[in-house]
Amino acid sequence: METAINLQAVYITDLVGIAILVVILATRGWNLPARKDESHILLSLLLVSILNCIADIYVFAYDGLPGLKYYYILLIGNTYLYFYNLVVGIGIIYLIIKHIDRKAKGWHIILFWILVITEATLLIVNFFKPVVFSLDENNIYRRGPYYLLFVIIGFFLIFYGYLYYLINKLRNPSLRYFPVIGFLTPILLGNGIQMQIYGISLLPISFTVAFSAIAIALQNECIYIDKLTGVYNRYELDKVLKGRIIKRHMRIAALMLDLNDFKSINDNFSHEEGDNALVAFANILAETISAEGIVVRFAGDEFIVLMPKFKGDDISEYRERIHAALDKYNETSGKPYKLSAAIGGRIFDSKQDDMNDLVSQIDSLMYSDKKAFYQEHDRRGRRRQEDKE
Repeated sequence: METAINLQAVYITDLVGIAILVVILATRGWNLPARKDESHILLSLLLVSILNCIADIYVFAYDGLPGLKYYYILLIGNTYLYFYNLVVGIGIIYLIIKHIDRKAKGWHIILFWILVITEATLLIVNFFKPVVFSLDENNIYRRGPYYLLFVIIGFFLIFYGYLYYLINKLRNPSLRYFPVIGFLTPILLGNGIQMQIYGISLLPISFTVAFSAIAIALQNECIYIDKLTGVYNRYELDKVLKGRIIKRHMRIAALMLDLNDFKSINDNFSHEEGDNALVAFANILAETISAEGIVVRFAGDEFIVLMPKFKGDDISEYRERIHAALDKYNETSGKPYKLSAAIGGRIFDSKQDDMNDLVSQIDSLMYSDKKAFYQEHDRRGRRRQEDKE
C-alpha cells in the first residue's frame, strides 16, 4: 500500500536537524555562564532531540516493511517519538518558567506529571491495544483514536508558554532578550502542518529550529548578565532606566541592597566563600522578586531591584519578603555565617522625579538602613550586648 511518504525529504530534514544540534553541542551554545540549571536542561533537550531525529529516520525507513523485527522497531520507535514530543514540550515550558521565575511552582510540577502519566499510560496500553497508533499486517503506521489527544496536549503546552511569557513580559522588560514567541512558533507550525498532512516529518526540524533560537537568545542575553551571580549587570540597568522607563514615563519601585558585614565573610572564610554568599544572595533576590521586576548586581555586594509599572503605594512588603527569605536561608544553609542586608528604596514617577538621581537616592536610603544595623551590631556581625556577655 502506498503511504505517500517522501523518504528523501524525511532523511534530509532529519540529517539537517542532527547537524544543527551537533554544531550547538560542539560550540557549547548550550553552556550559559551563571545559569547552570538552564544549561543542563538545554543540554538534555539537545541530546534527546538528536535521538529523536535518528528514531524518525528509522520509523520512516522501515514503515511498510513486513516482518516481526521491523514490527518491534516501528512499535518502539513510534512510541519514543510520541513520548519525546511530550517530554521535550514540557522541557521547553519548564525552561521558560525557570528562566522567568528561577523555579517552577508546585502546581506546575503537578500539571507536568499529570500529562506525563496520562500519555505514558496510553503508550503502554498501546503495546497491547492500538489506541494511539497501530501497525497493520504490512507494518504500515496508522494514527489511532487517541492520536488527537497528544496533538491537543502539544498545542496546550505551546499556548500556555505563549501566555505565561506575555503576562510576565508586561512586568519585566528584560524578558525581551528571551523571545519565547520565536521559540514556540516553529513548533506550533510544525505540529499543525504535520497533523494535517500525513507522510511528512516536520516536528524534529521544528524542535531543532526552536533550540537554535533558544541557544542564540540565551547567549545574547549573557552580555547583560553578571557572570558570577546570574542576575543582570549595570549595562542592563542603564538600558532599562534610560531606554525604557524614562522614555515611557513609567512609575517604578526601586530598591538598593547591600550585604551587611560582607567583608568578614571574605576575611574569615575566604573570598571563594564570599562569592558563594553573593550567589546565594542573588538567588534569594531573584526568587523573591521573581517576574515582578529585575535584579541587577550594581557593584561588589550591592544589588538593585527595579519593578517597572509598579502599582502599589508601599514597598515595605518587598523589604519584609526579602528579610523573610534571608531568615529562611540562614536556618537551612548550614553556613557558619548569617546573611543579612541593608535595604533602601522608594517609588519613582518618571514624569515628575529626576530619574538621573534614582541610584543616588536609593543608595542614600540604603546607607541609612545600614547605619541602623551597625548601631545594633558590631563590624563582626555580632550584637554588642552578646560581646558583653
